[in-house]
Amino acid sequence: MDQYGTAPSPAEHPGIFRSEEMCLAQLYIQSEAAYGCVAELGELGLVQFRDLNPDISAFQRKYVKEVRRCDEMERKLRFLEREIKKDQVPMLDTGENPDVPQPREMIDLEATFEKLENELREVNQNEETLKKNFNELTELKHILRKTQTFFEEHEELQVEALLPLEVTRDLHAPDTPALIMQLRFVAGVIQRERLPAFERLLWRVCRGNVFLRQSDIDDVIQDAVTGESVNKTVFIIFFQGDQLKTKVKKICEGFRATLYPCPDTPQERREMSIGVMTRIEDLKTVLGQTQDHRHRVLVAASKNVRMWLTKVRKIKSIYHTLNLFNIDVTQKCLIAECWCPVNELERIKMSLKRGTEDSGSQVPSILHRMETSENPPTYHKTNKFTRGFQEIVDAYGMATYREINPAPYTMITFPFLFAVMFGDMGHGTVMLLAGLFFILKEKQLEAARIRDEIFNTFFNGRYVIFLMGAFSIYTGFIYNDIFSKSINLFGSSWRNTYGADFFQEHLTYEEQEKPFMLVPEKGFDSPGGPYPFGLDPVWNLAESNKLSFLNSMKMKASVILGITQMAFGLMLSLYNHRYFKSDLDIKWMFIPQALFLGCIFVYLCLQIIAKWLFFTAEANTVFGYDYPGSNCAPSLLIGLINMFMQKSRDKGFEGPTCYLNFWYPGQSFFEFIFLAVAICCVPVMLFAKPYLMWKEDQLRRGRGHAHLAPVELILLVVALVQVPLMLFAKPYLLWRRQKGYQPQIDQPGTSGGFQQSVRADMNGEDVEVVQHADEPPKENGASHGGGHGHGDGPLDMGDVMVYQAIHTIEFVLGCVSHTASYLRLWALSLAHAQLSDVLWTMVFRHAFGFDGYLGAFITYALFFVFFFLSVGILVLMEGLSAFLHALRLHWVEFQSKFYGGHGYPFAPFSFEKILQEEREAEEQA
Repeated sequence: MDQYGTAPSPAEHPGIFRSEEMCLAQLYIQSEAAYGCVAELGELGLVQFRDLNPDISAFQRKYVKEVRRCDEMERKLRFLEREIKKDQVPMLDTGENPDVPQPREMIDLEATFEKLENELREVNQNEETLKKNFNELTELKHILRKTQTFFEEHEELQVEALLPLEVTRDLHAPDTPALIMQLRFVAGVIQRERLPAFERLLWRVCRGNVFLRQSDIDDVIQDAVTGESVNKTVFIIFFQGDQLKTKVKKICEGFRATLYPCPDTPQERREMSIGVMTRIEDLKTVLGQTQDHRHRVLVAASKNVRMWLTKVRKIKSIYHTLNLFNIDVTQKCLIAECWCPVNELERIKMSLKRGTEDSGSQVPSILHRMETSENPPTYHKTNKFTRGFQEIVDAYGMATYREINPAPYTMITFPFLFAVMFGDMGHGTVMLLAGLFFILKEKQLEAARIRDEIFNTFFNGRYVIFLMGAFSIYTGFIYNDIFSKSINLFGSSWRNTYGADFFQEHLTYEEQEKPFMLVPEKGFDSPGGPYPFGLDPVWNLAESNKLSFLNSMKMKASVILGITQMAFGLMLSLYNHRYFKSDLDIKWMFIPQALFLGCIFVYLCLQIIAKWLFFTAEANTVFGYDYPGSNCAPSLLIGLINMFMQKSRDKGFEGPTCYLNFWYPGQSFFEFIFLAVAICCVPVMLFAKPYLMWKEDQLRRGRGHAHLAPVELILLVVALVQVPLMLFAKPYLLWRRQKGYQPQIDQPGTSGGFQQSVRADMNGEDVEVVQHADEPPKENGASHGGGHGHGDGPLDMGDVMVYQAIHTIEFVLGCVSHTASYLRLWALSLAHAQLSDVLWTMVFRHAFGFDGYLGAFITYALFFVFFFLSVGILVLMEGLSAFLHALRLHWVEFQSKFYGGHGYPFAPFSFEKILQEEREAEEQA
């Protein structure tokens, strides 16, 4: 995949088969027109901006103040939304897409939101204060009422049983005021769940020297802050002395009990109760007016809050995008880089023009295409029908830029392979109707915004479910299977060769119950031909060998379907190689792979088809050999093993192992050739491409250094001359020194204080000799080495060989394992048919054993049991299993032949996408 060359013109390849051609563009926008242009591009949703300020933090960018203002407005709107939901006021959400407000309108929106927030907070504060006062007065009303009841009980009952003798007498005797002053009491309210602990602590701390009376408040009191209902209890505590008073008040404070003043005399308590009731009525009136005013404010805000929220989010996303731009030195122009589809450049230019005109700028915005070596993002255009299949493909991996898209082929092959495993007319009809319901009601269901994740999964895949149901009905017709039963539409091609006279004349009663076989030579209606479409219904009655026949048929059909899809995937790789002009991959990858696959596995498919066509139950001549009957039909599996082992076999259909013999002329020769070609393809796939890449790299390196050949020759001669100098120069000089002759030898580099060096231009063809002054030697090996002679760097043969070995082993072993993997089509089809048969036999068939009204009732009841079990087990569970297996067959067995999946998705700046993500986040919260 990474060796692809330049792609041809995209006009030859429609966008559905490959991703859209993308280009990197540079935008030059005036500062005053930047907001309007980005707004238009956001409405268009076809531009993916790049961050040109990656090293600058988010708090240091130009438009960070505007983003913060948007965050503040969004906070205020969320506050309004919470208050609206708290009052259960319906919010108007028409789904309209309002235009992006101008920057100057941002001030008006801020003022509106500020006014609403302040007004609402003031109303909430006043309401909270009024509710607190109302709760306090309500509690005081109950205290006065309950306290009066406590004192009246003291007057009616025997006082000696309630209090100590002296205290009780002094409390109620009017002629002993001195003792009454010594007995004091406090009254208040406490939350009901805290009362037991409060009573225990009060008893222990005061050592039993207090008397507590309590009574629950029947009315539910709402908390003024949270609005939750609170159950409270009135209490009155009698005690004597200041020390106990201090302890009692501290305990009440610790348990957050509220103490209220309570008069001593009944007359004062009645007067105070009347005043409290009057104030409560006044508070009710004021509180009602406050709540009505708050409700009117929220109703007015609820009509616009969704539209305001949409506008603020658009403004915020625009300034977030502007922070990705770069600013030129004049501070008057913004520069942006973006990926965009080539086919949409005209629409993008028109959007830039509209944005510039709306902002009143006189300088037009400029879009300039850039040349780049970066991999562009992958962008597939989808609609509501193709989106589900494209998501199935993208879940495996985003397609590499401009490689072939498997989604158009998946639209047919995925539901078909699913239906091969799920083939049943009845179950397929249930699935088809479910998908049809989602399709017909899609607008209503989208408007309902159901948050259930499982429901949304089925709803988003409604077209996939519809096609899977339709294909399941088709394969159900081929299998002639509807809820494990068969239908006889065209008349069976088999006839009963055993008449009633045969059973009466030749067999006893016990022998008549034994199963009999319909011999094909006698029972099959050859002149009439086979059953016109699908499986003959008579096989549903064959209890002894039905599975043997279906296993053989479905297993061979699975192999043919699997090898066909793998061969189709291999052909798609050819289109990829041709599109990217990679002759190396075509010659040394595709052709060996095709030969390997064809010589073994396509050959096996041809054998299966030939066996179906030419080998019948009757004796005849097949390929020039006398064929005695079905017992000599060739065993293809053992034949494939013998082909690999090159085992010698007899020819024709003779001998006890006639099913193992060669069954067509020249079979041994062709199989030897096929096996030899397949074996030879393996080293070709393994070594040819790496060798040619290495050779090309060597030639490129050679061309890069060709201009250095004279220099290299001179350096080589100089190096060779140094050998005898190192060998003989020093001994010769020492010998001369001993003779008394001292010649003057110049040190290297001291002739004239200059040194010479050769400087070669690696990118050109010039070589120059440079003289420069002596320099001190560099330490730590600081001298620079030469280059590699080309700009691409050296070829890493280790990586190339590892990659090629993995790819070759994966393909060779994958052809075997993937062919075996397609047998899951046979296995799941068999399992589905058997489960359906078991459900019919064990559940619904019992209803036919009863007659009369009882039989009708049991049939009615068992039908619903059978139906719900069929939907729950066979449609949902078996359908999910078949879906997952079909998914694996496409991801591994099919897409691995041609699909790279190394790309990254195109993420355009789109208001629609941003608002949808925000809405989904709100729904999940």
